[in-house]
Amino acid sequence: MEKCKQFFMKYLHNAVAISIVLAFALNLIIESFARQSLMNGFQFFLDSPLVFLYNVFIIFATLSLALVIKRRVFSYVIISVVWLGLGITNGVILANRMTPFTTKDFEVLEDGLSIVTNYLSTVEIILACVGVVIAIILIALLFKFAPKKKTQINYKKNVVLLLAIVLSLVGATDLAIKNKVVDTFFGNLAYAYRDYGMPYCFINTWLNTGIRQPAGYSEEAIRSIFDKGELGSNDYATFSEKDDGKEHPNVIFLQMESFIDPTLLKDITYSKDPIPNFRALEKNYSTGYLTVPVVGAGTANTEFEMLTGMSVKFFGPGEYPYKSILTEATCESIPYDLKSIGYGTHAVHNHRAVFYGRNKVFANLGFDTFTSVEYMNHVVRTPKNWEKDFVLTDQVMDALQSTKQEDFIYTCSVQGHGKYPTEQVIKDPEIVVTKAPTTELKWQYEYYANQIHEMDQFIGELTERLKKYDEKVVLVIYGDHLPALEMTEDEMKTGSLFKTQYVIWSNFPMQKVDKDMYSYQVGADVLDRLGLHMGVMNKYHQDHMDSQTYKADMRKLEYDMLYGKKYIFNGENPYKKVDMKMGVKPIKITNIVRIGDKLYIKGENFTEYSKISLDGKILKTIFLGSSILGLQEDVDLNAVNRMKVSQVEKNKEILSTTE
Repeated sequence: MEKCKQFFMKYLHNAVAISIVLAFALNLIIESFARQSLMNGFQFFLDSPLVFLYNVFIIFATLSLALVIKRRVFSYVIISVVWLGLGITNGVILANRMTPFTTKDFEVLEDGLSIVTNYLSTVEIILACVGVVIAIILIALLFKFAPKKKTQINYKKNVVLLLAIVLSLVGATDLAIKNKVVDTFFGNLAYAYRDYGMPYCFINTWLNTGIRQPAGYSEEAIRSIFDKGELGSNDYATFSEKDDGKEHPNVIFLQMESFIDPTLLKDITYSKDPIPNFRALEKNYSTGYLTVPVVGAGTANTEFEMLTGMSVKFFGPGEYPYKSILTEATCESIPYDLKSIGYGTHAVHNHRAVFYGRNKVFANLGFDTFTSVEYMNHVVRTPKNWEKDFVLTDQVMDALQSTKQEDFIYTCSVQGHGKYPTEQVIKDPEIVVTKAPTTELKWQYEYYANQIHEMDQFIGELTERLKKYDEKVVLVIYGDHLPALEMTEDEMKTGSLFKTQYVIWSNFPMQKVDKDMYSYQVGADVLDRLGLHMGVMNKYHQDHMDSQTYKADMRKLEYDMLYGKKYIFNGENPYKKVDMKMGVKPIKITNIVRIGDKLYIKGENFTEYSKISLDGKILKTIFLGSSILGLQEDVDLNAVNRMKVSQVEKNKEILSTTE
């Protein structure tokens, strides 16, 4: 007993020893949450001891801050709570999607909170809030009552020790990278977390952002990527908007949320084919597998690659360009490319305008208009509260008919979004899962299959409408990523979690050419088939895809155009932010009438998001139809003529206001 007491006094009162033991325990818990079981967390330690211990060292270094803090117990608790919070959050996120938790998720926190009810029940949300409140109270009590170190801290000695620990971590990191224990490039974020541990990868997503300057970056290196005269007589790219006077097809990109061929899963079978329309298109039009940069989530990054021809793999791990560089800078894109020859450019999305900041980012990508759900009527929602895609047919046709010139329309769907319920939600479903490994998976896949079956019907309806359209149209249909369902490469007939499918449909004859592509190559391929060869990234993919330095030079171009000195543009970004209009149909006030003691605004193109406003203040409004709104509060009659109509999204942000 005396020996145990001596051991306790010698080691367990030692801050370094406590930090080591605590760091090991914390990392085991974190990795167990990431792998959904304590056994799997311990197995990670056995299979990859060096990686596991390196992550323990990272946590240990943060706990060592307690060496210089008098409230040592409080410090241990707070630092441990932070790590546990990150680990638990990662586990919860991985239970709902296939992409792990990163620091970039804080950038889209507002977007995540706006859809939390689609993932968690009311009871779960209440319990989470109660848990947060209890945690705050306990932390406050701990701060007040936790014991302080009674003896004087030897700051000189402990600061030196803390610096030694930090320098040792820096050395260990360098050694781990050089010996390939961990890597700095995450080709697959989910696999990186699995192989290199959550603490290291999470910190990497914080420190590693943007595109790093390539070795040998110079004007000569950038200009030499293209052949002499390939970009023009001056050997650099320019941009101007001018109708070339030629007739071109309209081009539509249709990005389908979580849309894949569900029969590609080996262990799931269905009562009938969920996607007969898409499958019929595959037989008659150009098709192939599409390698996308994300799995289970991250729609905006597939969107970025499709619209810009750039790869997000060169950015920091888990980074969303929509939440970083594109909030402050314009970027060459297919919309800008096509505007240079006279196209109108439109974006359509049956979800919130502010999701991923699209209401601001799309102006930096060259879109003239953006029609979000706030500008749509007759919106129907799924049992999980996602907007159904049928509403997009009329929106696409409206965009086509909104201009006299040719149009480029990017359309993003949302109906197939998770979370997919683990119990039966749809009674008498059209598609029944006839075989699944578990009952929970049966209900998840059955719900998913019925959503994409309706999405497939939308594809059929849209192509039928476009067949009858009196202008040429090319429609590119593709899935943005795999659904957030339990699946592994072994369960996929493709052998990959990053492959969806695409079809290039047209209402005029085009040769059927089947091939597999990356999402950043599709735009250049489609425009090449239409005889259109403008834009740096577009021309690069069209002319240099077979180059031995294809990806290395692609990275150089992306860095130069977004972060570098813009040598490819002769030193100045030629793309100016577009004065983008929200919605293709103008919202107008035609009359303000008084009936009894109530005021009504008559007009055009109102939606359920239309609110009467006065001098920027939103007034209580009732939506009575697309041509009439009712005012539900009293206003000074002398101010009536100053009343306007604003489109207000669910979190009260004003998107636009009538003139």
